[in-house]
Order: sequence, then C-alpha cells, then structure tokens
Amino acid sequence: MKVGLTGGIATGKSTVSEWFRQKGAAIVDADQVARRVVEPGSEGNRRVRERFGDGVFRATGELDRKALRNWVFGDAAARKDLNDILHPLIIRRMQAEVREAEKEAPDRPVILDVPLLIEERLTYLADIVVLVYIPEELQLKRLMDREGISGEEAKRMIKAQMPITEKKKFADVLIDNSGTRADTERQVDALWETLVSKSGSNRL
Repeated sequence: MKVGLTGGIATGKSTVSEWFRQKGAAIVDADQVARRVVEPGSEGNRRVRERFGDGVFRATGELDRKALRNWVFGDAAARKDLNDILHPLIIRRMQAEVREAEKEAPDRPVILDVPLLIEERLTYLADIVVLVYIPEELQLKRLMDREGISGEEAKRMIKAQMPITEKKKFADVLIDNSGTRADTERQVDALWETLVSKSGSNRL
C-alpha cells in the first residue's frame, strides 16, 4: 500500500510522517531524495553544474542550495531547466526506494512524504493521497511562531503554495491537525489501522 502524504507549510505533515515511521511504515522522503540526487559524483550534480556552473557549488563539490535558489527564484526559464533536470531523477529514485521497501516487507505500508505531491502531479505514484491540513489563519500563526517572521512574510510564503482548500479536492483522506496533539494522533492511529488491514500486515 503506497500512501502519498502531503500538506502545506506549517500544517504538521512532517510530524505525521514521523508518527507513521514510529508505527513501522517505510518512509520515502522526497526532500531527502532531492538532496541525494545532487550529491557529489551523481548524475544530478553533474548536470546541474553543466547548466548553472561552478558558482552554485561549494569547494567540497556539494550543491550550494542557497545560491541556486537565489538564481532560479526570479528566473522562470532557469527554474524550468532545474526542474527538468531534477524531477525525473527524484521520481526515479523514489520509485526505486518504494520497490526496495516493498521487496523487503511486502505487507508494510509505504509513506511517500512529498510536499508538492499535488502541485507536481505526482499523485499517480500513490494508491491513496493523505492531506494534513489546518485552517489558513492557524497556518499563518504557526508559521509566524515557527520561523519568527512577520505576518506579511508568512502570508507571502503561504500564498506561494497551492491553497489547502484546493488541495483537499485531490485528497482521499484528510487529517485535521488544528486540534490537540492527541486529536491528530487518534486520526493517524485510525488511518494506520485501515492501512495495515488493507495490506494484510500484522503491524498494529
């Protein structure tokens, strides 16, 4: 059973992902995969260097993410080039990790932790899509508190993403993280029971 887990900034997706890990799920984390595909010596590292030059790399050969981010932030063509380079590599690596996890334990649910699962049209990678959500007003407050930023800056970051209300349309399961920690855990527990039941697992 492959579960696409997504959310918005400061909605609590990473916390929910960690709870699934603790319960025994295999986690395929898109952010971690994105880092691995540009490690020194990798195809991604080489192709990014060919397109963007040595200026976006440290002396160690590691990608300087901040420098690259600053480059593509205001350059749509450069951002498209970067996505064209990295997205196929990330997807291929994620699919390989899923196959590896399924081979290791066929009855274990696999959580695909992907922040842009919906925006990047990657829902086809999963059997079901789970969205962790909170109301935008609470999202704004939590983001301000977490990052120590102004309301305007937080609004800008939230507006840069697809609205949670839009993401809901693509989700098979919603986890409401606007209540207490216990409230959210109960929802995760209920979903986990369903997942392991459907996969034939005894991991409850």
